Amino acid sequence: MAQKIFAQEETADPHKEAEAFVDSEQGVEVVEDALAGARDIVAEWVNEDQEARAKMRAFYTQKALFRAKVVAGKEIEGRKYRDYFDWQEVAAKAPSHRILAMRRGEKESFLTVRVHPPEDEALALLETQFVRGDCAAAQQVKAAVRDSYKRLLSPSMETEIRLAAKERADAEAINVFADNLRQLLLAPPLGQKNILAIDPGYRTGCKVVRLDRQGKLLHTQTVYPFTSEKSKLEALATLGELCERYQVEAIAVGNGTGGREMEALVKTLDLPDNIPIVMVSESGASVYSASAAARAEFPDLDVAVRGAVSIGRRLMDPLAELVKINPKSIGVGQYQHDVDQQALKQSLDDVVISCVNGVGVEVNTASEQLLTYVSGLGAQLAKNIFNYRNEHGPFLCREDLRKVHRLGPKAFQQAAGFLRIRDGKNPLDASAVHPESYSIVKAMAGDLGCSVEELMHNEEVRQKIDLSTYVTEKVGMPTLIDIVAELAKPGRDPRQEPEVFAFAEGVQTIDDLRPGMKLPGIITNVTAFGAFVDIGVKQDGLVHVSQLTDRFVKNPREVVKVQQRVTVKILDVDLERNRISLSMRENPSRS
Repeated sequence: MAQKIFAQEETADPHKEAEAFVDSEQGVEVVEDALAGARDIVAEWVNEDQEARAKMRAFYTQKALFRAKVVAGKEIEGRKYRDYFDWQEVAAKAPSHRILAMRRGEKESFLTVRVHPPEDEALALLETQFVRGDCAAAQQVKAAVRDSYKRLLSPSMETEIRLAAKERADAEAINVFADNLRQLLLAPPLGQKNILAIDPGYRTGCKVVRLDRQGKLLHTQTVYPFTSEKSKLEALATLGELCERYQVEAIAVGNGTGGREMEALVKTLDLPDNIPIVMVSESGASVYSASAAARAEFPDLDVAVRGAVSIGRRLMDPLAELVKINPKSIGVGQYQHDVDQQALKQSLDDVVISCVNGVGVEVNTASEQLLTYVSGLGAQLAKNIFNYRNEHGPFLCREDLRKVHRLGPKAFQQAAGFLRIRDGKNPLDASAVHPESYSIVKAMAGDLGCSVEELMHNEEVRQKIDLSTYVTEKVGMPTLIDIVAELAKPGRDPRQEPEVFAFAEGVQTIDDLRPGMKLPGIITNVTAFGAFVDIGVKQDGLVHVSQLTDRFVKNPREVVKVQQRVTVKILDVDLERNRISLSMRENPSRS
């Protein structure tokens, strides 16, 4: 019967021909049952037709719209998704953050989300392919085509488009996260200083720790500056005495609860001008404090004290400390819990490895976690290096690494160039020059009649090197150029020099903000729709992509990056939703 209908002959009478298929024993009681069964078969043929599916896929890709609606009765509970209560946009052009936001709202049962093109155009496209003429059989095919679209093709295409949109959104979100993480990991380090670090707290007090220049914990104490005027004076006296006794060179204050108040208090101390007081992000510090690594290092310390240690070390070297924390807990992502977790982990791990290897690792002070990210090592070899150092003392040269259990020739070849040994037996051990190239440097020094040390410290001598002399089948000119460049600045840190930053005084909470105010801030996160800025009020403000500059910006990462110092203008403060709208434009009134 389906074949007779699908043939669409002008003289065919589907109702009459269907009479032959009426069979109550087979469940076909009347003519209409036979026609319905035939139309179902035709609908399956339409759905399985590869040409039709290809056309429909292309049509959906071009014309499908995301349509989001609020679930009835969820308007108040789901108000954070208010922007999507009645929203539609072309699926192919929908940005990553809106796709992921709608999906999350749907998952949390606040939104219903459908993805469909204009139905009349989709049906017209299918009817053009399958319906021939206007005879009775053609009308049956037309009904079958409509049924096929609504019941089979449309749900199938919607699933495909939603999956494609999700994959695209994931890729963009992961790229944003990876780029933000790179900027955060490569934030300028203060370097080796005697640090006083403070993890602020109101009721439980402020945890104060003193770290030496290698980040070793030497002293812990708790002060209570916010409980009474007397305890405030006692806290100030204690902090002043600690700074003097331990010759503190910098003070790190966590930016969590009570951070701005603690910063203001510390600034009242009579300290030398060369002692910076720096607000340090606590993002992820609590995760590290409760981790197995923190418990292993400080088994007898309270988690808040461990957090203070992490804050101080983060000021000294952000990269070395942040590698101890799961990147997803650092807070620079965009819907990181909604994207493909395996792809996210792979991307973030690649970023960490790239940053660690780009900066290099001092093998005699590096943590086990930091060593894990050195190319060629991994968790077990990092642990073996760490244990060997604890048992036998510091490594005196890179060759000593070969004595580490299970660190074979291949691992040594991969890792040695990224591991540094300052003040070792061989001056090249503090550089990025790989041990395999030491003989080349020695040959250069020998040909010029000088020592390797002189070659590294005397530019005039290095300028006399004729690199073409040392080109071989295994060593090309690019490698030689890199070697000489490294000799000029052996073991140099590619990260920028730190800049002292201070938030505006007198602005500590969102209630202190007024539209029109101009404030200094630090960019904490960059997303596809703008940048979040810490202006020192515990709640980051948003600079929408349209407010980043006076020119059109498609990608916020073109003009801003994480940790960048900026000046922003307050546009609006929404106390109900705890949102702050900011602008970096010269003329924010222009759209």
